[in-house]
Amino acid sequence: MQRPPMMGRPEEFSLKETNPALGGVGSAGDKLTTTYDLVEQMQYLYVRVVKAKELPAKDLTGSCDPYVEVKLGNYKGTTRHFEKRSNPEWNQVFAFSKDRIQASAVEVIVKDKDLVKDDFIGRVFFDLSEIPKRVPPDSPLAPQWYRLEDRKGDKVKGELMLAVWWGTQADEAFPEAWHSDAATVPSDGLASIRSKVYLTPKLWYLRVNIIEAQDLIPTDKSRFPEVYVKAMLGNQALRTRVSMSRGINPQWNEDLMFVAAEPFEEHLILSAEDRVAPNKDEVLGKAMIPLTNVDRRLDHKPVGTRWYNLEKHVIIDGEQKKKEIKFSSRIHIRICLEGGYHVLDESTHYSSDLRPTARQLWKQSIGVLELGILNAQGLLPMKTKDGRNTTDAYCVAKYGQKWVRTRTIIDSFSPKWNEQYTWEVYDPCTVVTIGVFDNCHLHSSGNNARDNRIGKVRIRLSTLEADRVYTHFYPLIVLLPSGVKKMGEVQLAIRFTCSSLLNMMHLYSQPLLPKMHYLYPLSVMQLDNLRHQAIQIVSMRLGRAEPPLRKEVVEYMLDVDSHMWSMRKSKANFFRIMGVLSPLLAVGKWFDQICQWRNPLTTILIHLLFIILVLYPELILPTVFLYLFLIGVWYYRWRPRQPPHMDTRLSHAETAHPDELDEEFDTFPTSRSPDIVRMRYDRLRSVAGRVQTVVGDIATQGERLQSLLSWRDPRATAIFVTFCLVAAVVLYVTPFKAVMLLAGFYVLRHPRFRRKLPSVPLNFFRRLPARTDSML
Repeated sequence: MQRPPMMGRPEEFSLKETNPALGGVGSAGDKLTTTYDLVEQMQYLYVRVVKAKELPAKDLTGSCDPYVEVKLGNYKGTTRHFEKRSNPEWNQVFAFSKDRIQASAVEVIVKDKDLVKDDFIGRVFFDLSEIPKRVPPDSPLAPQWYRLEDRKGDKVKGELMLAVWWGTQADEAFPEAWHSDAATVPSDGLASIRSKVYLTPKLWYLRVNIIEAQDLIPTDKSRFPEVYVKAMLGNQALRTRVSMSRGINPQWNEDLMFVAAEPFEEHLILSAEDRVAPNKDEVLGKAMIPLTNVDRRLDHKPVGTRWYNLEKHVIIDGEQKKKEIKFSSRIHIRICLEGGYHVLDESTHYSSDLRPTARQLWKQSIGVLELGILNAQGLLPMKTKDGRNTTDAYCVAKYGQKWVRTRTIIDSFSPKWNEQYTWEVYDPCTVVTIGVFDNCHLHSSGNNARDNRIGKVRIRLSTLEADRVYTHFYPLIVLLPSGVKKMGEVQLAIRFTCSSLLNMMHLYSQPLLPKMHYLYPLSVMQLDNLRHQAIQIVSMRLGRAEPPLRKEVVEYMLDVDSHMWSMRKSKANFFRIMGVLSPLLAVGKWFDQICQWRNPLTTILIHLLFIILVLYPELILPTVFLYLFLIGVWYYRWRPRQPPHMDTRLSHAETAHPDELDEEFDTFPTSRSPDIVRMRYDRLRSVAGRVQTVVGDIATQGERLQSLLSWRDPRATAIFVTFCLVAAVVLYVTPFKAVMLLAGFYVLRHPRFRRKLPSVPLNFFRRLPARTDSML
């Protein structure tokens, strides 16, 4: 046996195993006992400014407009100011990274806001060596009242409630704190740099079965109406076919599928419309259905049907009003929210969640996924600010319904996040996705600014060993119109902890998707359309959070354009198929060498093995499975030690032609010139022509098999039927083992008894007719 073939990667695109100091070490050498054991501990000085009391008046009006300024060396953070308030409350936290501290004391100053120059009220002074250390899960440090002092150190009127302590990024105050490395960010941009945990909305498939309508009232009663039903849910719009039963009581019995998200903000709007002309439709009535009243089903049992009144609306003085009528048209529908399906909002090839919508159908979790986002290095400049190149990087990780976003590290090509997140795992055959982006919304760039993608990492949980911590630098690879490019590296620490090995092994025997996907499957076209709608809903909801996860970020994480045509991907998939078939081709080549007696000793051994298997056929299956077992054990020594990652050679990203990449990044519909589109169309036609030829050849071989008994060629069929009769008699009177031995010896015969011409059966098969001569 040989070592299994491994596809090598260029060094710059390979994973690099690392050994960071995870968990951190205290100043006295003691390991800090925190739950943040997959990241490097980062020390911060925290200052919580709670409130003040009895502040003296500084204005001529006898009032005070106070705010607090926290100074530590060259870093300065300020609270918001209050007008005319001597007992203000701020409750703001400031965090200063210990790595950047170049001072020995922190100064907390209370000032009075003024038009010309802010007045000094008082200050509190702390020596850094005297500040206590706090490590969660210790209780938060209780704030204390401190008497204000003037610049000479004398006590003055007024007190300030503060809490000052040394802590780490595991502190509860860390996510909402003002950070010293963000001092250059204006106040309106601070919200966009904070870390955040998001939960995507709960998605449902909404099934609307349009059965029939009754008593429709068309305007033109001299013709049979051509009625269809249009259904709208938010931005989603679907319609039935035109009813075959033309009249005022049309029937359809047609299903329409939508994606709905909790909380249900939109109503389902049904409208019966009559096609009075090719481009003119008349609304015969509308029904508005709130989704909160819709039945929810967990299995395939049908729900009850309902009748809804179709209300007629008319335009009166430019306003749409309901028309008063004595009786109403009706529509008969069956509508339900499907809880037994999983709403796909990402590609099924790297889905992170496979559970059904209804929580009642969820199985218990099988483990926990822990992800530590440590740092990045070698990031390329993504934009220019004040005449110099810069990058403001943040990470987004997605698994299941939980998305996380790290804080933005300002102006750094080697940012350090050291943030850790946890997810429950319900299926090991899922993928966690981590993306790195450049924040372009820090300095009021406007709504048109887009966060730039730096790179993405996917890690399949089933490829990870349980309870092992994987720490690697992952290359951030992006495909651009100019070619593949490495944008930097991100260091991750990941651990999959299995809580029940038996339950996890049992999952490998279960269907990948909920059972409704197999009992009542949706078509491929439906799934594509529904996935597109789900992505739009998720991106819209996450874009409304604070800080928002913007549309371009969500779409990149969910691979919204994975279904688009690409010549590069087509080549890559073709060679993937060839890679799958190559072992079969290798076996065929090896068997041909056996038949040609290239190595006589091996051929003789194969003869002996063949005789044993024919004489003792009960050994065939045990031999096959024993051979597979031995192969698996042999390959165990070469098992992958690292998680799989983006492979530029497998993706054919390095060898792609510039025009192919330009076509891949083209918009849909195209925005290129007619000459370029014509050239690409001709290229696609040539490729499709070759595919067409291969498909035609496969069809030809199949039709030749069918023609053996179809009497399309009466002489060939007569020969085959006669041969079948003779073979049946011979096989009946001859022992089966003798037939197998003779056939095997004939196949393995020495080259001296072979001819280079094709065999008789092959000649006969190639002469059989196919339907190619009937093709136009």
